[in-house]
Amino acid sequence: GVGAARAGNLTFMVGGVEQEFNAAKELLTCMGSNVVYCGEVGTGQAAKICNNMLLAIGMIGTAEAMNLGIRF
Repeated sequence: GVGAARAGNLTFMVGGVEQEFNAAKELLTCMGSNVVYCGEVGTGQAAKICNNMLLAIGMIGTAEAMNLGIRF
């Protein structure tokens, strides 16, 4: 979020023309400590969706384990 951007802690997964990525990378490093070129247009979004899905699965597992523990 905004706080992470101010602290420079964001991660950017970027897709597009590599020349354009290299031109934008300096600006992105002002907000994020990890800027990754993922390939052609759309690959950055695909990487972000995969990352979000993995995080959601972990959160769901944690919630289910807590619910099970409370019920037992």
